[in-house]
Amino acid sequence: MERKKTKGRQKIPMKKIENKDSMFATFTKRREGLYKKSSELATECNVDIGIMMISSTGKPHSFFHPTVNAVISRFQNPDMQLGESTNLEANAARNEVNQLKTRLEELDVIEDIAIAKKNSYEQMEETRQKGWWESTEKLNPDEVFIFETWLNETSSNLHHRLNQLEIEASSSMRYESFGV
Repeated sequence: MERKKTKGRQKIPMKKIENKDSMFATFTKRREGLYKKSSELATECNVDIGIMMISSTGKPHSFFHPTVNAVISRFQNPDMQLGESTNLEANAARNEVNQLKTRLEELDVIEDIAIAKKNSYEQMEETRQKGWWESTEKLNPDEVFIFETWLNETSSNLHHRLNQLEIEASSSMRYESFGV
């Protein structure tokens, strides 16, 4: 059995990073990871959460869910029920976060579809450059499917455009018959 050529995933020792650029990059990545985990915790467990930190450059960073006031009020008095305005504000913030997450998921799906379409078009372009019109027998099953999809879409677009032109022609004839 052949041995691995790399060490694989190694545990990074916890010590201060001396290189300023590396420290900044690590801080940024870990801060984003901390925010993401906090957001997941707030969503999955329905908790209020607040994180405050100050970077080595003195810049403050924070993450609060649902709002700063809600988290601070709950922290100062855990048994206290939130006031009506704070509760409304917290619920509005939660709803907005949920809507944004839903929209982000929708955009991710749209992006995946666009990438798949782009790849399909690139494959079609490659197929066209190979001379697909000369012999479709040389195409593999995936290329045949892509070609068929392209033909169907092109046919549909041509029919749609033809219908538009016919409608435009018939409406211009109606105006001419009225002397307009």
